[in-house]
Amino acid sequence: MKKKYLFIFIICYGIVFVCSAFAYHNKILHPIIDDKGHLLPIAVKSIKTATGEKELQQIVKDAKQSNDKLSIAGMQHSQGGQTLYPNAIIIDMKKYNKILHFDQKKKTITVQSGATWDDVQRYINPYGLAVKVMQSQNIFTIGGSLSVNVHGRDIRNDALIDTIHSFHLMNAKGEIINVSRTENKELFPYIIGGYGLFGIILDVTLQLTDDHLYVTNAKLIDYKNYRNYFEKEVIGNPKVEMHLARISVAPNSFLREMYVTDYILADNQEERAKYNHLKEDRMIGLPKFFLGLSRYSDWGKNAFWDIQKYYTNRMNGKLETRNNVMRSESAFMEYTSETRTEILQEYFVPTTEFSNYIDDLRAVLQKENMNLLNITIRYVSKNNHSVMSYSKENMFALVLLINQGKSKKDIQTTEEVVQKMIDVTLKHNGSYYLPYYSYPSKKQLLEAYPRSTEFFNMKREYDPEERFVNLFYEEYGK
Repeated sequence: MKKKYLFIFIICYGIVFVCSAFAYHNKILHPIIDDKGHLLPIAVKSIKTATGEKELQQIVKDAKQSNDKLSIAGMQHSQGGQTLYPNAIIIDMKKYNKILHFDQKKKTITVQSGATWDDVQRYINPYGLAVKVMQSQNIFTIGGSLSVNVHGRDIRNDALIDTIHSFHLMNAKGEIINVSRTENKELFPYIIGGYGLFGIILDVTLQLTDDHLYVTNAKLIDYKNYRNYFEKEVIGNPKVEMHLARISVAPNSFLREMYVTDYILADNQEERAKYNHLKEDRMIGLPKFFLGLSRYSDWGKNAFWDIQKYYTNRMNGKLETRNNVMRSESAFMEYTSETRTEILQEYFVPTTEFSNYIDDLRAVLQKENMNLLNITIRYVSKNNHSVMSYSKENMFALVLLINQGKSKKDIQTTEEVVQKMIDVTLKHNGSYYLPYYSYPSKKQLLEAYPRSTEFFNMKREYDPEERFVNLFYEEYGK
């Protein structure tokens, strides 16, 4: 009898051991990676770290030989699978991050694509120079920012594409080519804003600008007055170089109250040296606490908005350098939950449509159960230099931070609301940003990006074996 039980025990133990070994082996051979919002866990074939050009060429050539797919990843803050593909080789560019050349006189810098904006800022700040265009946060890689053609707070230099002199691209054959407005120029408007579908951006030469000293001007206004205020006090004032606004998502003032922040050239630029120490994340605890309250109650949303207004009023007259304006705090926004996540959406609407658009957007959202935490507003001027341009006219860009559940039902609910918001945006001749989840329909993509068919056709022409792919391409490009 004892032998029987011993035999059963050995068999069971053997099964558990084999299953565990198989699971471990499978995890090693097929690591699972995720997007920033943790809604797209994907098993990939392997993750390769970029270290040098020769190593990258070998990765590409080996993938061609084995017919493997390639996806390119930086900080992976995009949320729609733009750096992911099932069973693909993921090329991690973060360690490919050297500063290659700096010309203080010409105000240019050449950096490898895995470098972050923080790396660039730390290098150029001692020379009194600053970046022209980047996101509000400086945590992203240069290559990733080129791939989505970012915009930021600067109202005089709106899209990253216009600050790029040239870049080197490794194509699907492993060849390295230089791309600029004169060399291989036909590729330039496809790759900037091309989401990594044409090859690996190796390095880029960027135009820099002076690290000006600004005086901060902030005030509370009604949303109906925003367009006129912006045209007269912001665009109409050549001393204003940077600007942002926020519109309330608090129930007591939902999509009605706004506060605006303008960054105006200080009269005495000689004082810049007193303020040019690069700031780091600070005061994390208090904003994190109130943002946390806003996630779970209307009272919390009202309190968080009141705190923001109070803090903004205290900023009036503050002196700050351009580099520090472009180093927004981000640590307080970090969020971890087993059942919920936070996603972004961004909608672009013509400045002439703003107040009517907000009225229609409010009408939709008041009927929906969406946990909206924040809406930040920036400005981008008309720009068609990228084939996948998001600014068909002079636009206000609204960045929405949304807290949602991770369940299948929650995802479906968010998708339905997002599509309604995009319909409102399209109704007002607007568009939406592409680095986020594939909630929009293909029909909405085509309406927002009328050259998208041309874009995907060019991708297949340039990369006929579809070596470089991602989930965004799988969803919309086929």
